[in-house]
Amino acid sequence: MTDHSEAHGGWGALDHLPGNPLMWVLILSELVVFGAFFVAFSVSRVLHPAMFLAGQAKLDRLAGGVNTMLLLTSGLAAALAVSACAAGDTRRCRRWLAGAGLLGVGFLGVKLAEYAGKASQGIGIDTDTFFTLFYLMTGFHAAHVILGLVILAVVAWKPSLENAETGAAFWHMVDLIWVLLYPIVYLIR
Repeated sequence: MTDHSEAHGGWGALDHLPGNPLMWVLILSELVVFGAFFVAFSVSRVLHPAMFLAGQAKLDRLAGGVNTMLLLTSGLAAALAVSACAAGDTRRCRRWLAGAGLLGVGFLGVKLAEYAGKASQGIGIDTDTFFTLFYLMTGFHAAHVILGLVILAVVAWKPSLENAETGAAFWHMVDLIWVLLYPIVYLIR
């Protein structure tokens, strides 16, 4: 963990978290936004239970499960990149970051295939409330995966312990959101 008391100072509790404290401000704000999505989804499910059951029946649970494994494995690779940076092994850090990034690209590929499958069935964002929320939540998450890939690429370009911790913190937030989103949207009936 990086000592931020001298480098950043004045961030209070955020000084003790790994990486740049500004990333933690972003992460906390994103968790609030996704939390609002989860509440809206849950309230809508209570108001329209038959619609949500019908919508969930049209989702590909296996694709969601594969994506879960891709993101969790990429999170491990990001953590191993931090360990490599901490050990001063820039080359190994970059390799782990590349692995995390490739798994993230795999996630996006599975997600795009899922979207294409829905489109071929005539299912879009305006189909009903379930699919409006499905596309908003998973699309917003996919946008975060893309941003995370950019962050990982920047870290690979300028590897340092603080950069690796900062990038991994964002990437783990992306993992966490999916680990919550997948069961809420795909599994819980």
